Amino acid sequence: MTKEDILRLRDTAEQTRVQFKERVTRDNKYDVSCEMVAQSNSRGGMIVVGIDDKTGRINPLSFVEVQETTNLLGSLASEGVVPQILLDIENVQMEGGVIVVVTVKQGRNKPYRDSKGIVWVKQGADKRKVFDNAELIAMLMENGQMHPDSMPVNGTSIKDLDENTLRDYLLNRFRSDFERQQLSITELRHRNLGEIADILSQTPEGILKNNGLIMEDGTLTVAALMLMGKYPQRWLPAFTVRCVSFVGNSIGSTEFRDKSGNDADGNAVHLYNYIISFLTRNLRKRQVEKDFNSQGELEVSTASLSEIVTNGILHRSYVIEAPLRVFIFDNRIEIHSPGLLPEGVSMESIKHGASVPRNKLLFNHGINLLPYTGAGSGITRALKFTPDIKFVNDETLNEFVVTVERRSVGETDAKNDRDNDRDKRDKEDKDNLLVTKHIEKQETPKRDRDGVEETKDGSHITRTPYRLLTSVQKDIIQFCSIPRTAKEIMDHIGYYNNSKNMTAYVKPLLGMGYLEMTEPDKPKSKNQKYRKVRKG
Repeated sequence: MTKEDILRLRDTAEQTRVQFKERVTRDNKYDVSCEMVAQSNSRGGMIVVGIDDKTGRINPLSFVEVQETTNLLGSLASEGVVPQILLDIENVQMEGGVIVVVTVKQGRNKPYRDSKGIVWVKQGADKRKVFDNAELIAMLMENGQMHPDSMPVNGTSIKDLDENTLRDYLLNRFRSDFERQQLSITELRHRNLGEIADILSQTPEGILKNNGLIMEDGTLTVAALMLMGKYPQRWLPAFTVRCVSFVGNSIGSTEFRDKSGNDADGNAVHLYNYIISFLTRNLRKRQVEKDFNSQGELEVSTASLSEIVTNGILHRSYVIEAPLRVFIFDNRIEIHSPGLLPEGVSMESIKHGASVPRNKLLFNHGINLLPYTGAGSGITRALKFTPDIKFVNDETLNEFVVTVERRSVGETDAKNDRDNDRDKRDKEDKDNLLVTKHIEKQETPKRDRDGVEETKDGSHITRTPYRLLTSVQKDIIQFCSIPRTAKEIMDHIGYYNNSKNMTAYVKPLLGMGYLEMTEPDKPKSKNQKYRKVRKG
């Protein structure tokens, strides 16, 4: 560091990572040690000795003062900070003496405390005490001493897991074992958990215990609940998703194209499906083939969106009680994931495939339910399909933000977009006639790629292929990844809950085998719910 560097630091005044002290003495040594604690618990910083923090006046140290100051600083680093830290001390020659520059690195053994046991962190140019357990846990996480996704959730048991999701997890987790026994995964999806467990010669609870997803006393971990829970938000209410499509390019806009009244809930699989459904119905499609009736290509690569959404769900901080937020503006998409990048990961390293999972259980087991490879190459693949993705590690908001620029596919009238979208949606529902053949014995059908479904008794029905369903129908199917009541479905798509709308929107999906009743023998039961039929 040079004389000019010191002058530049002085001219920019005190900031988060730079503190001025005219002198370090016996009288203010405790305050200096607290500053070291705060910088170690934050992102590191510098303490510049020889500059008045009130006036910015430079008052260099003499030779004797330099010796006394460096000795005192070394003593504070070993005795005034717990656990002790190492300092880099540099002496810069100025007119009339020396300026001492102390560099404090970001600590690897957080949380650090002062000699009185108090934890400090930086807050702007100042510092503050930490009393919130969530902040302390976040520090332990950065140090690798704690993983929130492995923490138990009191009052839970395997009964709180969604049976369909648990079945999918087991079938994917042990796919190779089933294939070695020449068992069809498609056929196994229609068996109950007990039958699958018999094939594996283990109980589902035993399997989850062996993999760290359930504690020895049967309590679920955060990872198990978020991956496979029926309704995780009963215990973890903040871990939801908020999706908003704005008119314009400002988050302060009061006009919306698509805004749900409530945050989306459910397990990780449902949250993923919900976000993807929201993105695909709100982003534009452009024609890439000459055929007017071709489906078109989404303006942003679906592969990129899938990778970014999966990363947001798996790598978000489960200490910070805030929703994952997805915003669509006229010119960009933003995905706000609570929590900064983990310790040891930089903005550049993630672009080249660096992988330091914050939530190891979620990351290791989510691969059996969510679309990713688990090799840490998600961001790299996203950039391959969409090179103009931007990443921001926002320390002020304590979140990681991914921004994807939208392709220009033509101008729209912002004021009329919502009305036009609603009219288009209603027209699609009227124009797309759903062809079904009623069968006397209704059973859950198995679907093949040609749109023909075969029931267990050999009967056939014809269904509309998924790609030809309306956006509302697709939205309903994804929403019902977790069983939903008729009212919940109607509230979700914005219609009154009455028999007319049920006949128009839900019954056709039942007839085609996209949805099924939770109580098929009691179709008018007050406890009736509707859920998505899992594909083979």
